[in-house]
Amino acid sequence: MKKFIILLLIISFITPMIVLAENNSDITKGAKSAVMIEYTTGEILYNKNANERRSVASLTKMMGLVIIFEKIDNGSLKTNEILTVSKNAKEMGGSQLWLDEGEKISVDDLLKGITMASANDAMVLMAERISGTEEAFVKEMNNKARSLGLKNTNFVNCTGLDEEGGYSSAYDMALIAKELLKHSKVLEYTSKYEDYIRENSEEKTWIVNTNKLVRFYNGADGLKTGYTDEAGSTLAVTSLKDGLRLIAITLGYDEANTRNTETMALLDYGYNQYESKIIMQKDQKIKNIKLNKTKQNEVNLVLENDVAIINKKGEEIKDYSYEIKLNDINLPIKKGEVLGRLELKSDNKIISSTNLLADRNLEKANIFTQYLRVIGHALSGSI
Repeated sequence: MKKFIILLLIISFITPMIVLAENNSDITKGAKSAVMIEYTTGEILYNKNANERRSVASLTKMMGLVIIFEKIDNGSLKTNEILTVSKNAKEMGGSQLWLDEGEKISVDDLLKGITMASANDAMVLMAERISGTEEAFVKEMNNKARSLGLKNTNFVNCTGLDEEGGYSSAYDMALIAKELLKHSKVLEYTSKYEDYIRENSEEKTWIVNTNKLVRFYNGADGLKTGYTDEAGSTLAVTSLKDGLRLIAITLGYDEANTRNTETMALLDYGYNQYESKIIMQKDQKIKNIKLNKTKQNEVNLVLENDVAIINKKGEEIKDYSYEIKLNDINLPIKKGEVLGRLELKSDNKIISSTNLLADRNLEKANIFTQYLRVIGHALSGSI
């Protein structure tokens, strides 16, 4: 009897998970909208009102983080840079680091505050550092949204506080998360459950990540939580298991516990049903181009990211083909410059697109070099 009771208890815990896997429309019952995509291909694995325009609360900050990490990656912003807190940043409401006007604080600490504590004062201070004002920074955010082809997004502030005219969608947020993950350094912040800011001062402050999944869900290492009265409880989470990185966005929950539980179930569904097969590696040479007017004479096109096929477990890998599309090439060329893209196709549909980058710097050859090269070609052709 004792063993029988234990067996019943085990079944009672397992059965709900089986039901969720079989009836995926019930996974996010409490969400107004939700989506899950695979990171490498962007393929949609789950969709519930994914294009519905809604307030997204502090998930808004992900777009700000995209711009911040672009500046870090190109060297125009350093994490050890010290900023002075403005009156405007200090007076921001909602979640915050309680910054004082005139306080000196590092970009590194501000990033911890934004990614872990969802601090509005930290976000505004970073916006002012990059663009001069929050308003100018929001213009950059909207310009970036347009460049990514987002159709259901408009930002009116950089924090996600409720304000008329501000909205996005679960799918647009997934695409922003995908863009943010191109900057792998962001995971150094979002994956931490706890940390300190102002560490070498008398004001040393302990902060805890509002995204509890980075502690309680195996593989989760980001990205952002949110809550306002209008948006409800929102979550953007990414997780990596067995080479498969998923991005899940869940919006409009009444409270955070249900949001967390159902989002974990959504990730479980993804990992139970799908697997990723990498078919081309990041930095793999795809094409060689001859450029007679350059000193180096040629450039290789290499993949910016891995190229993968997403399959349901147990199924054969889909038939695929790819097409290379080149940009107009202007000299000089910098190593890492985007010169084209590789489009992966299955059933005549584009399933992913990956940038092709120059593998070296190329400078324009002078007239004398070009002349010698023409002569060389002519002589070799006459032999």
